[in-house]
Amino acid sequence: MGFSEEKLLEQLAATRKASTRLAMASADSKWQALQALAALLETNSSLILAENKLDVDQLALDNPMRDRLLLTSERIQDLAKSVRAVALLPDPSGQVLLHKTLANGLDLQKIAVPLGVVGVIYESRPNVTIDVAALCLRSGNAAVLRGGTDAWHTNSILVSLIHQALLVAKLPIELVLLMPTDRELVQTLLTAVSFVDVIIPRGSNALIQKVRRESLIPTIETGAGVCHTYVAESADVDMAVNIVVNAKVTRPSVCNSLDTILVHRAQASAFLKAVAGPMKSWNVAIFADPEAFAYLEKENYPFLHVAQVADFGREYLDYACSVKVVADLAEALGHIQTYSSRHSEAIVSTDASEAEFFLQAVDAAAVYWNASTRFTDGGVFDLGAEIGISTQKLHARGPFALEKLVTEKWILKGQGQVR
Repeated sequence: MGFSEEKLLEQLAATRKASTRLAMASADSKWQALQALAALLETNSSLILAENKLDVDQLALDNPMRDRLLLTSERIQDLAKSVRAVALLPDPSGQVLLHKTLANGLDLQKIAVPLGVVGVIYESRPNVTIDVAALCLRSGNAAVLRGGTDAWHTNSILVSLIHQALLVAKLPIELVLLMPTDRELVQTLLTAVSFVDVIIPRGSNALIQKVRRESLIPTIETGAGVCHTYVAESADVDMAVNIVVNAKVTRPSVCNSLDTILVHRAQASAFLKAVAGPMKSWNVAIFADPEAFAYLEKENYPFLHVAQVADFGREYLDYACSVKVVADLAEALGHIQTYSSRHSEAIVSTDASEAEFFLQAVDAAAVYWNASTRFTDGGVFDLGAEIGISTQKLHARGPFALEKLVTEKWILKGQGQVR
């Protein structure tokens, strides 16, 4: 878009300066900005939809990414509701985490403070623009947003509304910066150590790995989802079918949707027969191992393929999944350990001891017993919103929400003590 590296660095410097002002801002001004943003989203819904249509129309009708990119009146209302929910959450910055007097008389406090400037690189989903801005403003952080080319029109109108809301609250618009989508400028962002405190990639595994390799700034991964559901020997078949179908078809383009079904050999015949009809009605392509293939072939399943090695550990993001028959819980756990992205995993079982073992043994950000993986979401977890689902273990894991957008500062007050 003809945007120079020098210009971007100037803007990043302005965002860094604005972040210092926000860290000192009153809770009321931050609340006012968020309330104004929620109202602006509602009153400008038709304008947002028009800009969003320009982006969506660039994608083929059968492109599964259309759903990630698409905004509707209902989704905009949900965004406004989410912003208001974030505004009502306690501000995590300024909280006193520890307070004591040392033996030498020093008064010691550990307090929560904003991270500073949060850079987020993401693809397709324009709701991330609002979620990140709302969470960062509430926690006292500035935000640098680098969305995808496919969402440029939508992100641009949303950031213009964010800027209007900041002006209502008498806060600098530099607090939220939307970067151009020039690819070479991503490298500028990843190396801008003087201006940005943390980088959060949200999108494909390729994007996340690129940021991990090239960023000089600390990175928090919001990982791709490769989610499994294990249908145990004791599972209630009807429950298992409902859970699996929900996890696969409700929004297949999102990271908490189902990718692989593992089914105990003793349940394979009954479960695969029962699940074939609902999956067929949604035109779900199934990549099955030899045992599962044989069962589904008997059901004349029309969208059936022989699974290859690459079909396990694959994030489908579409109406497709893989299926494998396993001998027991140990084999299921071994498969998950090998192929999981450590996002969300589930077991369907009526055996409490088996289920509890699964919950403890599986290494993932969210683990479910008799429920769909589709619940892994900051809003659903009553966190207001999320920047993404962190699959790593340092600083944040699971929904990366408000309470993780702070770090610590130690404050010590003395009366002349020396060491």
